[in-house]
Amino acid sequence: MTVKVFFTSVSGSLELKKNQERIFSILTSKKIPFEAVDISQNTEDKDLMRKRAGNPTALPPQICNGDVYCGDFTAFENAIEMEQLEAFLKL
Repeated sequence: MTVKVFFTSVSGSLELKKNQERIFSILTSKKIPFEAVDISQNTEDKDLMRKRAGNPTALPPQICNGDVYCGDFTAFENAIEMEQLEAFLKL
């Protein structure tokens, strides 16, 4: 399965952009392959992200491994802090 990071390329929120870049940077530095899915380009991707998150108002970034929901940015940060990133990503 592939780790998918649902993100948006269109946002006025600097915090959201920084959070997305932090996820990309950490996954890249740890050589964890991932697919970046831009929800701003396709509403079906946004609907899929929200369905997997189980939250009809979920905002990016959201992380999944295949069809399995892993968590949002806060959960990602907590996994890094607890040194449990691989378990969080279900690798």
